[in-house]
Amino acid sequence: MKKNTRNNILIAVSYSVILIVGMFLGIKFIKDQGFGVKKSPQLASNSDEKLNEILHIINGNYVDDINTDSLQNLPIDSVLHQLDPHSVYLPPTDAQEMTDNLEGNFEGVGIEYYMLNDTMMVTGVVKDGPAYLAGIKLGDKILSIDTAVVSGRNLPKDQLTGRFKGRSGTGVSVVLLHPGVPQSNRIMVTRGKVNISSIDAAYMINNETGYVRISKFGANTDNDFSVAANNLKARGMKKLILDLRDNGGGYFTAATGLADQFLGENKLIVYTQGKHEPRTDYFSTGTGAFQNGKLAILINENTASASEIVAGAIQDLGRGIIVGRRSFGKGLVQEQFAFGDGSALNLTIARYYTPSGRSIQKSYKKGYDAYKHELDERMMDGELTGDRTSFQDSIEKTEGVNIQPNRKVKPIGGIQPDVFVKLDTSGYNKFYSNLVSKKVLSDYVFNVLTNKYSASFVEQNINIFTVNDNDFKDFIGFLQRKNVAIDRFQLYNSKNVILNDLKALLCRYYLGDVGYYKASNQTDNAVRQALLNLQ
Repeated sequence: MKKNTRNNILIAVSYSVILIVGMFLGIKFIKDQGFGVKKSPQLASNSDEKLNEILHIINGNYVDDINTDSLQNLPIDSVLHQLDPHSVYLPPTDAQEMTDNLEGNFEGVGIEYYMLNDTMMVTGVVKDGPAYLAGIKLGDKILSIDTAVVSGRNLPKDQLTGRFKGRSGTGVSVVLLHPGVPQSNRIMVTRGKVNISSIDAAYMINNETGYVRISKFGANTDNDFSVAANNLKARGMKKLILDLRDNGGGYFTAATGLADQFLGENKLIVYTQGKHEPRTDYFSTGTGAFQNGKLAILINENTASASEIVAGAIQDLGRGIIVGRRSFGKGLVQEQFAFGDGSALNLTIARYYTPSGRSIQKSYKKGYDAYKHELDERMMDGELTGDRTSFQDSIEKTEGVNIQPNRKVKPIGGIQPDVFVKLDTSGYNKFYSNLVSKKVLSDYVFNVLTNKYSASFVEQNINIFTVNDNDFKDFIGFLQRKNVAIDRFQLYNSKNVILNDLKALLCRYYLGDVGYYKASNQTDNAVRQALLNLQ
C-alpha cells in the first residue's frame, strides 16, 4: 500500500473519534481548582439575554483583551469560536453529563451493556453497586426495563441508558435471562450512587514494575492513585509506568494532586496566569505515595490539558521519563459559569505554565477548523509515524536515559517525549476499520469466544494464551455467516491486529479494564520502551 494511502486510511481509523478532542475532552472545567464554578447573577429568559450575559462575563474574566463590541450580533457558538477553541457553551444535558463524568459518581444501577444480536447483554457490573447487590451478573440478557421492552427493538442508546438513571432510592424493575437458565426472571433494583474509580487499571507488570492507567482526571483521581500505588508497593513495586495516553484532561486540582504524588516537598508543579487572574503557583507537599521510585509516563497526541500538567512537571523537574509522542497541546484554563436553566459557559480565564515557564498551548491563530484538524496534519506530515525527523526523542539515549533536573525543552506546543515511539500503522486498513466500526470483533467475542474460553481459563492464563489460528479460521467463518464482504489481502494484512484485539476484548469481558490492559500491553511498543528505560 502506498504511504499516503495508508496514512489516509489510518486517519480514518484512528482519528474519526478525536476530531473534537480539543473541543470536548479538552474543555473539562476546573471546579475546586481555586477559581470554582460560578452561578451567573442573572437569569436569562431568552438567547439574546444569555448572549449579553456571556459578553459581560467575557469582559470581566477572559484570559486576554477582547473587543466584545465586534461580537454583539453573532450566535453564541460563533462568539466563542472567535476567542479560542476551548471556550464553549454547554446545553443543560451536556453540562450535567460532564459533571457526572468528572465527579466519579452518578445515580443509577451500575452496569455496562452491549447490544448483541439486538439483545441487551450485560458486559460489566460495578462491584457493590445497586445492580451487583440485586444479583445482576455478567452475561445476563435484559429483556425489559420497567414496562418497556428493550431487546429486539433497535432502540437508540439514549432511550436505553436513560431508563436506568434516576433519583437515588427509586426502584427499577428488570426482566432478565441468566446464561443457561431457560426461564426469565424479574428483579427489582434500587437506584443509588455509583462510585467509579478514575483509575482504569493498576497491576504489577513484572516483579518490581507497576502499571497504572488513568483516562481522565476526576474529583478523586489523586486519592484513587494513592490507594492504587500503596497496594502495588505492598506487592513489591519499585518502578512505575503511568499511562496517560488518550487522557483528555479533567479537574485541575486532580492534576496537581497527582503530580504531588511523585515529588518532594515545595516543588513548583505549575502556575496559572491571565489578564484578570494574577499568577498563582501550585507547589508539592512532599506527602505523595510514590516520591522515590523510577517513573515513566506514557503520552500520545491525545494526551491533553490536565494530563499535560503532570507530564510537564515531571519532565521539567527531572523526576521521570516521558515516553510516546508529542501531546495535544492544550494549556488554557477554563472556569465554568453556570446559568439558571442548567446550561453553562466554560470560559478560558488563564494559561497554565510548566515549572520552567513553558506554555504548552499550541497555536490556534489559523482558526477553529484548522485547530480541530491539527492532529490530522501531524499524521500527514509524518510526525506521528516517525517519517519526520524533527519530532524524535527530545534527549539523546544510549544504554538508558540520563535525565537532567530542571532541563529546558524547546516549546513547540504540547509535551515532547524524551523517548519517541512511532504510531504503528501495520495492519490498519479500510477492511479493519469496517470491522471496528460495525462492531464485528465484539460480536465475535460475545457470540463465540466466550463459549470457548472460560473466565477461569482466561484469568489463569492471561499472560501465555493467545487467540490462535484456529480461532482466526472460525472468525473468517463468522464473517461469512454475517455476510461481511471479505477482502482477503487486507484481512490477512490485519491478522495480528485482529487477534490481539480479540484477546483484549475477551479479557475485558471477564476481567474488566485491568484485563484489557494486561492483554493489550503485552504487544504495546510504548510499554516495551518504558520497561527498557526503567532498567
